[in-house]
Amino acid sequence: MNVHPIKVVIGKPGLDGHDRGAKIVARSLVEAGMEVVYLGLRQTPESIVSAALEEDADVIGLSVLSGAHMTHFKRVRALMVDKGIGDRLLTGGGIIPTKDQETLDSLGVGRLFGPGDDPQEIVDYIREWVSNHPSEELD
Repeated sequence: MNVHPIKVVIGKPGLDGHDRGAKIVARSLVEAGMEVVYLGLRQTPESIVSAALEEDADVIGLSVLSGAHMTHFKRVRALMVDKGIGDRLLTGGGIIPTKDQETLDSLGVGRLFGPGDDPQEIVDYIREWVSNHPSEELD
C-alpha cells in the first residue's frame, strides 16, 4: 500500500483580507510533511470545495476572521456532503465564539483554532483525525 502525505486545502472565504494566520498554519503543515494547497484570499465556498475535489484533499481548512464563520463553514460543509466528500475533515480557525464552535461541531465541523493557538496543536489534530478516519480508497 502506497502511503501518501496528508493533503490539506486552505481557503479564505469571503472578503476577509487578513491571511497571515492562514499562511503561518500552511507553512507549519508543510514543515510537518503535509501537502498544502493555499488558495489565497476571497474564495467562495464553491471554489474551495471544487479545489478539494480536484486535489483529492484529506482536509479542508478555512480561515475566517470577518465574523461570517457560521455562513462559510455551514456552506462549505453542505457542499462537501453534496459532492460526496462529507467524510473528509473540515477544520479551520479565526475569531469564533465558543457557542458558535459548539453549533458548528454539531454540523460536522472539526475542531476550530484561534489566534495564539500553537500551530503544532493543529498539526497534531490533523494527523490524529486522519489516522482515525482512514481513506477507504486503495492507493
